[in-house]
Amino acid sequence: MSTNTPFSILDLAILKKDHDASDAYSRSLDLARHAERWGYNRFWLAEHHNMPHVGSSSPTVLMGYIAQGTQRIRVGSGGIMLPNHSPLMVAEQIGTLATLYPGRIDLGLGRAPGTDQKTAAVLRRGRMETVQEFPQDLEELQQFFSADNLDAEVRAFPAEGLTVPIYLLGSSMDSAYLAASRGLPYVFASHFAPNYFQQASAYYQNNFQPSTNCPKPYLIACVNVIVADTDDEAQFLASSFYQMALGIIRRRSYPLSAPVEDMDQIWSMQEAAALKHMMQYSFIGSQATVKAGLENFVNRHKIDELMVTTNLYDHKKRLYSFELTAAAIQSFQADHLVNNHA
Repeated sequence: MSTNTPFSILDLAILKKDHDASDAYSRSLDLARHAERWGYNRFWLAEHHNMPHVGSSSPTVLMGYIAQGTQRIRVGSGGIMLPNHSPLMVAEQIGTLATLYPGRIDLGLGRAPGTDQKTAAVLRRGRMETVQEFPQDLEELQQFFSADNLDAEVRAFPAEGLTVPIYLLGSSMDSAYLAASRGLPYVFASHFAPNYFQQASAYYQNNFQPSTNCPKPYLIACVNVIVADTDDEAQFLASSFYQMALGIIRRRSYPLSAPVEDMDQIWSMQEAAALKHMMQYSFIGSQATVKAGLENFVNRHKIDELMVTTNLYDHKKRLYSFELTAAAIQSFQADHLVNNHA
């Protein structure tokens, strides 16, 4: 394991029960400001549509909001779902952000719709085949950023010539193949799609083709983390996360609700089993418990960077969880450094 494994945040601007999107955005910015002080590397925002309790339907707008309100932390899309958009418009929007906030903007790209199929059809104006055009759209997008595009009939301003890091996101094998062949960093959504994580990450690492901007594989894994002073408190707080995540199984959008003592009053046995399988890459407990779990995860899978997502009802407890998470990661990094010099 690297002694300085970066750690970052994925945020969806989840709405709390009986609160609006404005509250969610304010909490996201407050988190980003604290995260900057605690040593987090990036703050990424995901694209979702037609979900009343997910506030990140427009990640590029939120990226500008977060970047303007912070000073150093990198801000990015985790991700922009490229089949929903014109590569030209993505280049223009990200190029604008990269011009406003030089050296701080990341472009994470995914091929999933980030919504249901009916909404995807509206987004894509009925052209559902755009998902099959993802490799070509990626190449077109990269060309718009290239300084070599100056003689093209269609150019993207102010993106042209800017160096904006591009990351491919995935939850199956498809993006692992593409990221490896194109020499791009790869981000796996292990926080909700564990089934292909080991296969995809191993394929990517073993078949990576070096590129100018990425000479060796760079694997980021996203995981759920909830830390509190004790294991019992963390498990109690996690019930808010479980209630929200039930929406994935029930195909509904649920807000963040207050924690409960007994989840068995809310979910069925089948739902509980399905959710725990889906969320198997979750690290919930005290700082010591989470430190041990994350250290083992990083070492076992040769993770280059951790991306953490934490959804708690109480904003102060959510901040505290992220603070303890940073301390846990920094602690096992320090242990590794000491062991290397022993």
